[in-house]
Formats: sequence, C-alpha cells, structure tokens
Amino acid sequence: MPNLKLNEKSVPVHVAIIMDGNGRWAKAKHLPRIAGHRAGAKSVEQAIKTCRKLGVKVLTLYAFSTENWSRPKTEVNFLMGLLLKVLKSKHKVLKESGVKLRITGLKTNIPAKLSAQLRESVKKLSKNDAMTLNLAFNYGARQEILSAVNKALKSGKKSLTQKSFENYLQTAQLPDPDLIIRTSGELRLSNFLLWQAAYSEFYFTDTLWPDFGEKDLLKAIADFQKRKRRFGSL
Repeated sequence: MPNLKLNEKSVPVHVAIIMDGNGRWAKAKHLPRIAGHRAGAKSVEQAIKTCRKLGVKVLTLYAFSTENWSRPKTEVNFLMGLLLKVLKSKHKVLKESGVKLRITGLKTNIPAKLSAQLRESVKKLSKNDAMTLNLAFNYGARQEILSAVNKALKSGKKSLTQKSFENYLQTAQLPDPDLIIRTSGELRLSNFLLWQAAYSEFYFTDTLWPDFGEKDLLKAIADFQKRKRRFGSL
C-alpha cells in the first residue's frame, strides 16, 4: 500500500464516488470513448479492493445516471454490456472478499439480461457482511426524492419526520456518505445523493477516473481525516 499515514480509527464508514472522466481520458489518448469506460472498470475494481482493505463499510459508485440515457445508443449499449460482463467475471472475487451488492436506482428500461444478472448477483452476495458495494445505477437524486414523497403519500402519511422520510428513500438502511469524491475536475453533484449529502465532506480531484488508483483514494481519505466535522454544532 502506498506510504500514506491514515488513522485506522477514523476511516469513513461510507465513501461515495462520482466516477467522471472516462471519455476525456480516451479522447486524450486518441481512443474511442468505450476504451475509457473499459479502463474505468479497472479503477472500480481497485477502489473496491482498497476500501475493503481499509475497513470502509459502504462504497457507493455512481455507475449510470438517469440522464445518461441521452448519450449515444452505442455508448449506452456498451455500458450495459460492460456491467453485465463485470458482474459475471468478478462475482467470485466479490464473494470471497465478503462484499455484498446493492443496487440503488430505477429498475425500468434496463436490458433484460442485465436486469436478471443484477438480481442474481444481489441475491448470491446477500449473505456477505464485510462491505456493501452500492451501485447507483439508473439513478437520479431528484427522482429518488419525488418517489419517496409519492410512496409516503400512497401509504397514507400526512406528515413525516426526517427519520421516517428516509425510510422511503432507496438508500434506506444505509448510512449517509461521510466522504463524496468526484474525479476529473468537475465541481458539482450532478443529481447524486442530494438528500444524503447534507453533511458529507467533499473531495474534488483533477485526476480522470481511469487514472484514479489506490494512492489517489488514500490521499482523499487522508484529506478527509484532517477535517473537523461539526454537523452544525460548535
């Protein structure tokens, strides 16, 4: 592991990552965009491995947003196929590492084969308890909040507390993210975990996602550990 001193007692419980920059990485190398997504999948594997090693309990990865459907059909199809391939090829590694899989997002519009594989992977990894890998797939925070409101109304609720409202969110039972990382130099949330990010710490880096390795993740966590989290108090 790279030589960065971390306090093992203050590792964030929940790390969330907006994985950005695959296309720009490919463009800089005069490669098609799909080459960037393929390279980005390797960074995903490294992030899971590193978080598991550090003792992070939840890793949320923004894999595909509800807005991403507007991308070229060939790119969308490739991303769907890539996730299908990764789920199949990495199942054994995830199981042996004690990683549970959770999917946060809409279940509509997903290709049948991928949808079936997602359900199968979630089921087969459900007994693992070392770390939860939460894929924000076909996910949008505004849609999630509206859906939660509609569920509450449908159930007959006339008023809600913050805690009871959170039970209607897709992330129910998960802790809010302590640290949200965004790669590629962009400084925005892009419709990601808007409710849950109320008191998250943010870390932005110019590094493109395919180049974001173990050392980069450790650097982000080291920066997180320097901060004083007051949650509105003194």
